[in-house]
Amino acid sequence: MTTFLFIGKYSSQGVREASARRTQKMLETVMESGGRVASMYALLGVYDLLLVTEFEDVQAAMKASLKLNKSTGISFTTLPAVTVAEFDKMLDESAGAPDWK
Repeated sequence: MTTFLFIGKYSSQGVREASARRTQKMLETVMESGGRVASMYALLGVYDLLLVTEFEDVQAAMKASLKLNKSTGISFTTLPAVTVAEFDKMLDESAGAPDWK
């Protein structure tokens, strides 16, 4: 499974319709799309909501993101993520990359 961050920004309608019931429906939408929500956070600042999710592939994550965008009044930016340990491993594996300077 791949980790995806769903970073959301509420529209004025999205704030008016916020509820625990809608949160539950969002969790169900992710599950129905083949994913899992590992954690959710409310935010202060430019963005309002963060979902840390896991999906099998990009297509499943995109499908869930589109469904959530259309049904909640929350505009989500969806980003794939890897742990820093995984990133460090990629750096080590790219050590033999050609120098194009």
